Amino acid sequence: MDDVNAADLLKSVSRIMVIGSSGAGKSTLSQKIAALRNLPYISMDRDFFWLPGWVKREKSEERRLIADAIASDRWLLDGTGPSTFDLRLPRTELVVWLRLSRWTCLWGIFYRAVQQFGRTRPDMAPGCIERIPDAEFIRYVWTFEARTVPKILSALEQHGPQVPVLQLKSRREVHRLLDILAARN
Repeated sequence: MDDVNAADLLKSVSRIMVIGSSGAGKSTLSQKIAALRNLPYISMDRDFFWLPGWVKREKSEERRLIADAIASDRWLLDGTGPSTFDLRLPRTELVVWLRLSRWTCLWGIFYRAVQQFGRTRPDMAPGCIERIPDAEFIRYVWTFEARTVPKILSALEQHGPQVPVLQLKSRREVHRLLDILAARN
């Protein structure tokens, strides 16, 4: 799909999922698209996954909150979490997949940590203070393609084979798409 067709598709849908590795820029891209399209922005991390102080929410409550949120007709949902694709994909009209290199994503998590250190990002739950990435988080990003992508591909096929998937593989592609989308607004 070329950039112009991708921008046209983004303009024509009202329920969008943005997925990818941590550090890929999902939240930044999501907030920009949501603003350009005047769509409600929903952060999986902030709204469903985390409670204050980096406490994980109970899975059953997380799924209930997701089901309630996606019942509406318009949203942009930022977050990968293949374990909830069964809920989200049937309601999704387009998946935007930031499939950037592991080096780019590692750079992203460290850059974010330095820029936001000691503060709570707007896409995180209150009290989830940005910190330096630990070994477990670095390993998650480093192995994302090998460990998580097969789960994503399986979940896409199982729960949303009809949903178009736009893969962006570089920051340059992301910026070009945003430029075209902004010019057409």
